[in-house]
Amino acid sequence: MFSIKQPSTILFGTNSAQNYNFPKNCLLITSKGAKSRGWIDYLDFKQDRIFDNVESNPSMTTVEKILYEFKNLDVSCIVGLGGGSSLDVAKYVAYKMQKPRIMIPTTFGSGSEVTRISVLKINNKKQSFHYEALIADLAIIDPFFIKNTPFEIIRNSAVDACAQCTEGFDSKIGNPYTRFLCEKAFDILEDAIINKNYEKLPFGSLMAGLGFGNCSTTLGHALSYVFSNEGISHGHALAFTTTVAHNFNNSKFYKRFLNLVHILNFPSISLKGDLMEASELILSDKKHLDNNPKIVTKQDIVNLLEIINSGNAIKDRNQT
Repeated sequence: MFSIKQPSTILFGTNSAQNYNFPKNCLLITSKGAKSRGWIDYLDFKQDRIFDNVESNPSMTTVEKILYEFKNLDVSCIVGLGGGSSLDVAKYVAYKMQKPRIMIPTTFGSGSEVTRISVLKINNKKQSFHYEALIADLAIIDPFFIKNTPFEIIRNSAVDACAQCTEGFDSKIGNPYTRFLCEKAFDILEDAIINKNYEKLPFGSLMAGLGFGNCSTTLGHALSYVFSNEGISHGHALAFTTTVAHNFNNSKFYKRFLNLVHILNFPSISLKGDLMEASELILSDKKHLDNNPKIVTKQDIVNLLEIINSGNAIKDRNQT
């Protein structure tokens, strides 16, 4: 027996966000670049309740700031606009305010618009929160936003979605629904990356979010957070952490995922902090490791971090 949780309504299509009629007194939560990129004008959002200061890899402090700033105003619903950072903050604010949630992604990799997950920093360390109350009431996926997106963002977003769906497929708590969506998502994303059909990324990311959002990501994501804590972007970290995790797990996606990392040409990363301390933090991430297809020990984690630091993470470990 398994259950499926997702937004009650999903709108998909070019100009779907522009054509949506927003309720009065919405609070729009987004990042600093939303106005300069023309996103708010594109939505024709003429309301005055706007918080546009969400940072990359946001903290719980940002959530608390928003709650304090708007606590005395009449807010009918929360609109999240942006990448995973903005959506994660918007979902958590809506959860705390007990308001309806409308999520509109502008980058296509996190899947946050359709999941029950919000990732926020506490004491400068990433933590993931998994509550059904974080699921959006409405998700609007508008491929318009892929236009003029810098390649660096496309690259990080695409590999993020690929990591989510392949880890989700391997998750111990997966089911026929999640495995179907995760595998189909990877097929779409792989084609988009290999053939540079980036207009397919929004749909692939949506399917990945619906898939892994109903099971879990695993070892690759657990490993990635310590790199993100040192300022490495989430997608960039996953290019390496999910690669070594797939090899460790004997995932059927290992070589295909590795090929995409090579195509996207990510520069090497390394962890500056102490590997033993990092491994302790990773080992405490039960939300991800408990669902990994193989048991993971502290020494396993240290070994994987050493492979990444050595610069050998994206070599084919089956041939060395």
